[in-house]
Amino acid sequence: MAVTLDQVRARLVELVDPWTGRDYLTGKEARNLKVDGDRVSLEIVLGYPARSVLDQVRERVETTLRAIPGVAAVDVDVSMKIVAHQVQRGVKRIDGVRNVIAVASGKGGVGKSTVAVNLALALAAEGATVGLLDADIYGPSQPTMLGLQGEKPTSPDGKRIEPMRAHGVQAMSIGFLVDVEQPMVWRGPMATGALEQLLRDTLWTDLDYLVVDMPPGTGDIQLTLAQKVPVTGAVIVTTPQDIALIDARKGLKMFEKVSVPILGIVENMSLHTCTQCGHTEAVFGTGGGDTMARENGVPLLGRLPLALDIRLHADSGRPSVVADPDGVASMHYRDIARRVAVRVAELQKDATSVFPKIVVQDT
Repeated sequence: MAVTLDQVRARLVELVDPWTGRDYLTGKEARNLKVDGDRVSLEIVLGYPARSVLDQVRERVETTLRAIPGVAAVDVDVSMKIVAHQVQRGVKRIDGVRNVIAVASGKGGVGKSTVAVNLALALAAEGATVGLLDADIYGPSQPTMLGLQGEKPTSPDGKRIEPMRAHGVQAMSIGFLVDVEQPMVWRGPMATGALEQLLRDTLWTDLDYLVVDMPPGTGDIQLTLAQKVPVTGAVIVTTPQDIALIDARKGLKMFEKVSVPILGIVENMSLHTCTQCGHTEAVFGTGGGDTMARENGVPLLGRLPLALDIRLHADSGRPSVVADPDGVASMHYRDIARRVAVRVAELQKDATSVFPKIVVQDT
């Protein structure tokens, strides 16, 4: 019995991508579908980094298609392709960067920087090319978290700077350029100007994602950055505590005002499990992240524990995703990173590089 394309398509519709929630055919991830006698071949092109699950996707598709009567062989090539997506109108894109993800909070002390560095490392671990910009001019922490404290970047031409590299991630921070003991006493315009220089004068190399660790707060500096940085989408970090949620909502509204899509909410420090007795307690309350996500019509990307190991790993210069890649915290960060990447992939693609076709005709 001859195998038809319709039979293959009918089976592909049954296969739902667990991360996008759409089947591979409707989601346009299935491409170059061919049937040659009793042989079926196709490509599955994922729009998000998924190195750890490529084999699972391949096996799942092959198993499903082999069950079609008459199919003798199935050839499935699974790959990833991360493209650029739209940013705010009128904001110039950054050379060498496809997508910018801002990680923000309305206040300090909620673990935003730790989430940002682990998000960047998790995206890199899944096969993306990732950069990390420490946008906190007054209190840069990424040099310490990446184990690069005291290191200095180089400049090939005296004008632009090579990013530092750690754990497979390109990184830049004002902390690489000034003495660690030197207080930054710049006023707002100087701080935003310095950040713009770090952003645009760094020689980022072919980044799928640039994760920007935003400074805490929602004042003039943060608003100016949100207006001038070409942000693809923003991730809001909060704790379940009512006071943190009040400020996190302000951060969310700030991005909405400048037309930056909110990718979702990360609830940090959700639960603490005692290392001595195993008792689990919601130190900062429960349900805050869920409520905020529901009220604003955005997804809750995940909950992270209040754990001693996360702090120890960050302080040591080897964040959890690197120090304990198979640990519970790392699994949470990886899940959050994939949800963020899927949300980016669902946004409208950037069309600024597509020029209209001009046809000259004699009339």
